[in-house]
Amino acid sequence: MSYSLDFSAVVERLPELLLACLSTIGLAIAGMSLATIIGILGVIARRSTIRPLRAAVIAFVEVIRNTPFLVQIFFIFFALPQFGIRLNPTVTAIIALALNGGAYAIEIIRGGVDAIPKGQVEAGLALGLHKAQIFRFIVLKPALRAVYPSLTSQFIMLTLTTSVCTSIAAYELTSVAQKIEADTFRSFEVYFSITLLYLVISSLMMGVFAIINRLSFSYPVK
Repeated sequence: MSYSLDFSAVVERLPELLLACLSTIGLAIAGMSLATIIGILGVIARRSTIRPLRAAVIAFVEVIRNTPFLVQIFFIFFALPQFGIRLNPTVTAIIALALNGGAYAIEIIRGGVDAIPKGQVEAGLALGLHKAQIFRFIVLKPALRAVYPSLTSQFIMLTLTTSVCTSIAAYELTSVAQKIEADTFRSFEVYFSITLLYLVISSLMMGVFAIINRLSFSYPVK
């Protein structure tokens, strides 16, 4: 039996798909922003002299990195209500993305921080800088510069992971595509189209990250 391609159904629902792309980007940006904060705070806690705090960060990283994202988002959405914590799908998706991305960000940033020579820290102390200033200017910024490619690659993966959020009916590109496919029965056309849309989203993200890299981490040419 021959199959006749027909993208007219996709073209008619293109505004819905584009709106869903914006929602996907919104989820990704929210997740990445919180993941970055979690990553930095996690590194600070990981380097703390308080053992229970260090142990808590290590346990958090191990649990997140060694369990599927689908299980994590199901736990937040379906298990937490048993304890009276009820979250809507969008908030659940953002929290799950933030926790997942944050765990990986902690390890990536920690690798960059550990690579900073101790002599630089000692030089900062000799100049009379506070510990917060040393961490911010002497440790954190060079570390972020060093791990920026790895961190952005992880965030691109986090952007694509938003597709899993359709499992809890969060509004994003894959969930809208499933609805269109169910209405039109044009599976190939719908999923081929969103494949292209995900490629466009990833390319845009990479372009934005490249601009941020040039503006934030490049040294001025004299």
